[in-house]
Amino acid sequence: MTDAEEPEGFSEGVSSSQGDPRVLLVMNLVLSTLFAVSIIWGLSFIGIVEYTLINVATAAILLFAATYAVTMT
Repeated sequence: MTDAEEPEGFSEGVSSSQGDPRVLLVMNLVLSTLFAVSIIWGLSFIGIVEYTLINVATAAILLFAATYAVTMT
């Protein structure tokens, strides 16, 4: 088989794929929320902050915004 007859490899397929940005946003939201829950739980465990919905939501929003800004630039 010559180079012209070889099928495209995985890396070529991935590099040409655009994907759906909604999937990335949902993954970012879920992972940011889970990470925020674990951060706030850990900080409340050692007595630095209180484990409340407001603190978790604030941390999740900050993490979501930071990762969105980094990945979209």
